[in-house]
Amino acid sequence: MKNFVVKTIANAGALAVAVWLIDKITLTGDSTGKKIGTLLLVALLFGLVNFVVKPIVKLLSLPLLILTLGLFTLVVNALMLLLTSWLADTFDLSFHVEGFWTAVLGGLIISIVSWALNVVLPDGD
Repeated sequence: MKNFVVKTIANAGALAVAVWLIDKITLTGDSTGKKIGTLLLVALLFGLVNFVVKPIVKLLSLPLLILTLGLFTLVVNALMLLLTSWLADTFDLSFHVEGFWTAVLGGLIISIVSWALNVVLPDGD
């Protein structure tokens, strides 16, 4: 359980950095508390998408992953971010990613920041 909370906080931090750095990834809210709550819910959605959908997409795109020496992972990460944005819109959360190339850049930033935060934050072991 502790590991799940740490990973969710790392995802929320990484999403916050992407929202801060990229103008076309937006998070709106009336107050800071509402933005933080929305960010945590979006981080949960993002974690769920990465847990359920991403392995299936990676398996189906395995030939492209091999052919591009893993660079197709950037496209997979962008698609997961776009799916998270669509689900957030479906659940009426104020998080939006505008366009594929924005999602590619956002996915790259989220991957780097999430990795760095997972190195710094304690794990559940």
